[in-house]
Amino acid sequence: MNRNRARALGGSAVAAALAIAIPAGALGSASASSTHTVTLHEIRFHPATLKIHRGDKVAWVWKDEVEHNVTFSSKTHSPTQEKGTYTLRFTRAGTFNYKCTIHFREGMVGKIIVH
Repeated sequence: MNRNRARALGGSAVAAALAIAIPAGALGSASASSTHTVTLHEIRFHPATLKIHRGDKVAWVWKDEVEHNVTFSSKTHSPTQEKGTYTLRFTRAGTFNYKCTIHFREGMVGKIIVH
């Protein structure tokens, strides 16, 4: 999401678009969505850009022995952790940029494109 659009939408719209309040397993099997994986490894997100469909989930999986986080905005972010997963369902089309706030300067950035 570009900065102007993010400012126009505000933080609450980003949170609504990402549906962060819905735990990944809470929707059960009624959903026909796919789950995509992004791996955090070697101070990078793999893949750095991911194209998905509305309703799909993305699971970030920690594979480094270093703390990272997944941060879309100040209100939408994972915990800072060394291992584990973090999952979001994307309910709106758009481009959502994110980063690891710890390793942003090293180039640890990513993008989810939702069709």
